[in-house]
Order: sequence, then structure tokens, then C-alpha cells
Amino acid sequence: MNYLITGTDTEIGKTYVTSLLLKDLRRRGVQAVGYKPVACGDRQDPRALRDASDPAMSLEEINPVYLRTPTAPHVAAAFEKTVIDPEILLAGYRNLDSKYEMVLVEGVGGWEVPMAPGMLFSDFACMLALPVILVVGNKLGAVNHAILTANAIRARGLECRGIVLNHLQEEWDTAALTNKALLQEFTGLPVLEELIYGQDSLDSSAVFGEE
Repeated sequence: MNYLITGTDTEIGKTYVTSLLLKDLRRRGVQAVGYKPVACGDRQDPRALRDASDPAMSLEEINPVYLRTPTAPHVAAAFEKTVIDPEILLAGYRNLDSKYEMVLVEGVGGWEVPMAPGMLFSDFACMLALPVILVVGNKLGAVNHAILTANAIRARGLECRGIVLNHLQEEWDTAALTNKALLQEFTGLPVLEELIYGQDSLDSSAVFGEE
């Protein structure tokens, strides 16, 4: 079973969570690989996924479309006088799916990020038709963003398996203390794992079950 890892926003820990999941899957003997179809600004995220998957892989396998402009993919592509072709992204996914037991596809920014003319990331997610894991950064405003994202995933007819709650700082304020219960109540989704700041391991079986 392959999965799509999305988030409520950019910079909330999608790559961090995906990398920890890959490392644990590999530790358990699962030949898992990360896939970052589009990266903008730099290739730090694809490199992290490669290191957690198979350092011998090329970055192009992990990340077929790289744009140097640090903005939404649609805008970055326009600046660089190109257009993102979803068929290239799908071909990259299928290539990895044919070689590995499990592929974790990491999204770009949030759920509705513009990818190309008339195309959002959610459109590409529908092409993949994978179950979704939602990464939520534990901060003020997280509940609102998580509800909106969970509802948007369901509206596309996709399955959202649950939430990974990621603490973005060491200190816990009132929001950080209460978000978990609110997320479960108002999204109807389980919080599969909760990561404290700086945590360096993650139980993949708690997130995916025993694959």
C-alpha cells in the first residue's frame, strides 16, 4: 500500500514526518521509498527523502521536477518559462511503484496549492488516488486548517487515514495542549502519532498499521 503525505500548510513538517516513516519502514525490512514530485526553491526535501530511502538513488528519481523559484509550483514554472506536466509526475511515481514495496508521496505545500494552469495539487492527488496521511503542525490555528483540509480531502472522494501531529517548538502553549482532542473531535480523524519537538523516531506501524 502506498500513501500520500500532505499537510495543512508549508513548513509544518511533511518532509520530517515522511523521512522518519521511511527510516522506520526500512528498519522493519520494508523496501520503502519517498517521492517528491515537485520541489521549489531548493532540493533539501528530496535529499532528505533520498537519504531516508536509498542514498544510491538519483535525485531525479525522487524529484523529477525541480524549480529554483521558492513559491507555488505554478508561479515558479511561469517564472522559469515552463509548465508542469502531470504525466511526468505520474510516470515518476509509477517508476518507483514498480521497483519498491511501498512509496510515500510527499505533497507540495498545502492541499490546494496551484501546480499548473487550471490544476491544483488536489487534482494531482486524485490522479494518484492514494490514501492520505495529514500532517498538522501543532500551533494556534491548526484546528481550523486541519478541518478545512480534511473536508477538502473527503470532498475529492479520497480517504484520509488520520493525522500526525507535529510539535513545532519545545514550549507548549494552551493551543498545543488542547489541539489533539479538538482535532479528533472536529475532524473525526484519529491522531495516529504525536511528535514532540526534535523527536528522531516514529513508529510506522502506528501510522500505517502492519503492512
